[in-house]
Amino acid sequence: QVQLVESGGGLVQAGGSLRLSCAASGRTFSSYAMGWFRQAPGKEREFVVAISGSGFIKYYADSVKGRFSISRDNAKNTVYLQMNSLKPEDTAVYYCAAATRVTMRPPEYEYWGPGIQVTVSS
Repeated sequence: QVQLVESGGGLVQAGGSLRLSCAASGRTFSSYAMGWFRQAPGKEREFVVAISGSGFIKYYADSVKGRFSISRDNAKNTVYLQMNSLKPEDTAVYYCAAATRVTMRPPEYEYWGPGIQVTVSS
C-alpha cells in the first residue's frame, strides 16, 4: 500500500514558477515509477510527466517539455515537479500517482494522491 500527498500548489501569474511535491508512505518507494497528471475543469485527466523508480527514465508530455521538470529523492520518499514559464492553460488540479513501471497511461497507475490546485492567472 502506498499513500501519496501532494503539496506546493497555489496561485501564480503567467510566466511564474511553482514546485509541487508528492510525499509517499511506505518503504518501497524506489520500486515505483511516479507520474504527474492534471485535470482541468470539463476536461479529461491528462498525462504530464513520469519518472522511473531509479530516476533514469523520464517521459514528458509535449505541452510541458522544456518548461516542467520531474525529479525524485528516494531517501525522502518524495517526487517533485518543477514548473517554470507557467501558462494559464496549465491551470488544473495536479495529481501524483505510483505505478509498477514507468508509463504515460493513467490506468496503469495503482495509487493516486488527492490532488492539488494550480491556478495560473493571465
